[in-house]
Amino acid sequence: MSGLNDTVTLNNGVKMPRLGLGVWQVDEGLEVEQAVSTALKAGYRSIATAAVYG
Repeated sequence: MSGLNDTVTLNNGVKMPRLGLGVWQVDEGLEVEQAVSTALKAGYRSIATAAVYG
C-alpha cells in the first residue's frame, strides 16, 4: 500500500498522516482489534474513532 507515510501539516505545525483507519460504528470485539492490529502492522499510524469532524 502506498501513501501510508504521506502527511499533512496542520496550522499548528503538527504533521498528521493523510490516511487513517476509520473504526467508528465498528462493533467492539475481536474483529476490530484484529483490524487495528493489522492496520498498524501494515504501516497505518492514524486510527480515527470520531463520529463527526469539524
